[in-house]
Amino acid sequence: MTAAALAVGGTLPTSAAPARGSGDVVQRGLDRLVRDDRYPAALAAAVGRHGHTDHYTAGVADLRTGAKVPADGQVRVGSNTKTFTATVVLQLVGEGRVALDAPIEEYLPHLVRGEGIDGRRITVRQLLQHTSGLPNYTDFAGDFAGKERHTYVQPRALLDLALAHKARCAPGTDWEYSNTNYLLAGLLIEKVTGRPLAEQITHRVIERIGLRHTYFPGVGEEGIREAHPEGYYAAKPGAPLKNITELDPSWAWAAGQMVSTPGDLNRLFSALSGGKLLEPAQLAQMRTTVAARLWPGARYGLGVVSTPLSCGGLMWGHGGDIPGYHTRTGVTDDGRAVTIAATADQAPVKKGPADVLATVDATLCG
Repeated sequence: MTAAALAVGGTLPTSAAPARGSGDVVQRGLDRLVRDDRYPAALAAAVGRHGHTDHYTAGVADLRTGAKVPADGQVRVGSNTKTFTATVVLQLVGEGRVALDAPIEEYLPHLVRGEGIDGRRITVRQLLQHTSGLPNYTDFAGDFAGKERHTYVQPRALLDLALAHKARCAPGTDWEYSNTNYLLAGLLIEKVTGRPLAEQITHRVIERIGLRHTYFPGVGEEGIREAHPEGYYAAKPGAPLKNITELDPSWAWAAGQMVSTPGDLNRLFSALSGGKLLEPAQLAQMRTTVAARLWPGARYGLGVVSTPLSCGGLMWGHGGDIPGYHTRTGVTDDGRAVTIAATADQAPVKKGPADVLATVDATLCG
């Protein structure tokens, strides 16, 4: 890690701010992520049972300058975008404009075809739940953390990339995470509404619940608009970190393009749990889950993940990884919430992602 630190012109401190006390589970957890897992920075927002939010930081925002981590700073939230996309689809279901168990062919005719792939056999529900069997386009995409980092990619080009490969399984027979599912969900939203995906997410979710620091980057927008920690990327655990904050996120689109803050992500998942974005029938569908190979105990609904807590009960959230940033979220039905963001998607230490999730659990249980 010394070489990694030197490669970006800085050192890795243990924490930008000391823990407030020995009982501060969140701060001690973030300090461990920086000290032991060697994330350049970690930041969190935690909501207690009485609705009060506390913000925490550790590490530095910039390895070159040693700048302080902004509390509740903006980060790229990767696949947490899927929750926004699924919410809009389920709102359209509630409006009678989309049917969950209708084939995607009904909305995007003659589009989903390939070896073992037929849009007449894949339902909207299977897309949102990752049971469609569609190959994951990001398994075959270019080097978007390297030489193609500044390349703009159209959603249809990404879909063509996926459909050039054979199906992973027959629809409905297995669970397998595939960003292609949410690429199609985004195209579905645009076809049904006749409006851009970014506009629909902004109007139907962001503005509706007052997410002041969340946005869907515009075409060609490579920076992050507000105060943020720099994001870092390593080709593999232990490899040198490089600053990758500025990139074109178009390749992630409906599956992972958005920017937000830990506080805003807490508000999103709390609003969903509280019925502020979906009617009860659609929320029940969102929370109908199947076993998912993500982490121990994970079950996937429609754009949300349930995970058993070590102290009993469940937390609901998602999570996201995109070059530069790693986020994990969790809310409980009694109002507790926490989101933790770390500023490297590939942890310098292999156990980093598990430690982030463990800190989410410890926060909600402590």
